[in-house]
Amino acid sequence: MRHTRPSIGDIPTLHVHAMDELRYIRSAMERAGSFTAVPGWGGVLMGTVALVTAVIASWRSQPWAWVGIWLQAAVVAGGIGLWTLVRKARAAKTPLLSGAGLRFFLSFCPPLLVGALLTLRLCQAGVFHLIPGLWLLLYGTGVITGGAFSVRIVPVMGLCFIGLGTVALFNSLAVGNWFMAAGFGGLQIIFGALIARRFGG
Repeated sequence: MRHTRPSIGDIPTLHVHAMDELRYIRSAMERAGSFTAVPGWGGVLMGTVALVTAVIASWRSQPWAWVGIWLQAAVVAGGIGLWTLVRKARAAKTPLLSGAGLRFFLSFCPPLLVGALLTLRLCQAGVFHLIPGLWLLLYGTGVITGGAFSVRIVPVMGLCFIGLGTVALFNSLAVGNWFMAAGFGGLQIIFGALIARRFGG
């Protein structure tokens, strides 16, 4: 069986086709590299919610009321995060439930589920002062595990949360409230702004 070589006239066509393929591959790689699965401006908004929540929660003397306020804030912040993440995925033309987005969710959610179970048990036992440290530690763990499939700045943010959580774990609930403000408020705003500036959305 004889193989026919492309004629001289076919070479420009092949060159154009190859360049189109390279442009498509480069565009796909750029989208994959820039989509962090972490909303930048969403993180800033979530951090703002946390700062307001910390102030309101500091006025509550009852531990159950304190936990309730922070849980409500978590629902609001989670909604903001999901909404801005969907917008970011659409802007990057990246399917949210495949690739980087799916891997982030599968790695990020288990520590949060563990945190929910432990929170319930700690509240039942009346050990409220451990909750701020627990939340910061497990949130940081989720960010690190999810960030393993993202850009480097994401796991760095997780490490900062773990550092704050470690200190908060050995302090009172009142002090822990301000560690929550520093983590879920300050760190979210700082890293959210950095992610938005460097990687969009």
